[in-house]
Order: sequence, then C-alpha cells, then structure tokens
Amino acid sequence: MAGEPQDDCLFCKIVAGTIPATIVRETDTTVAFRDINPQAPTHILVIPKAHYENAAVLAAGAPELAADVLRETQAVADEEKLDSYRTVFNTGSGAGQTVWHAHAHLLGGRGMQWPPG
Repeated sequence: MAGEPQDDCLFCKIVAGTIPATIVRETDTTVAFRDINPQAPTHILVIPKAHYENAAVLAAGAPELAADVLRETQAVADEEKLDSYRTVFNTGSGAGQTVWHAHAHLLGGRGMQWPPG
C-alpha cells in the first residue's frame, strides 16, 4: 500500500535504520544520503520516508510530500555549496529506475551534458 513501509524495499530499510547509509540531511518526512555508485562528484539521493513506488505515484498520492522532497533537494544543494546541479527522477525501468521507492538524484560538482541519456 502506498505510504506504508515495504519489507523488501532497500530505501525503506535505510529509513528504518536497518541498512546503513551516509546520511547528509534528515527531516520529519525525508532522508538524504550519498549514492553508493556516484555518477558525479556530488550524488545524493533525497527520498520520502513514506514508501511510494515512483515520482508519479508520489505526486498523485502525496503532493505535499513530493514538494518536501524538492525543497530538501534545494536545502542539500545549498549545504553542499552547489551553485548549479541537476535533479533527476527515474520513473520506470525503461528510464533507469532500479529501486522502487520514489527518489530524487541530486547531481552536481561537474558540468552536465544535454541530452543526459
């Protein structure tokens, strides 16, 4: 069920503290932690603590929580002293989503090319 922790979800386990992560920021509704396979000098994931399968389900089911994720992405970028950065939500396996818990990738610290794929 949307919003409820899932036993088989890696990010739900990070939220619960049963899997370690390098957490850089946490609020009542979000957690931000360093990606274990960084694609840029700064690569941080910002996730809602509540489980939603992807960004589309999160936006439809909890728009205020989706806004929290975006707000925290900016807060983390400020703390990391990034004057420019990219925020990416992968939605679906064809877009590269591999963990089925909504999350924003915050990428910075180098130039970004367009198109990204």
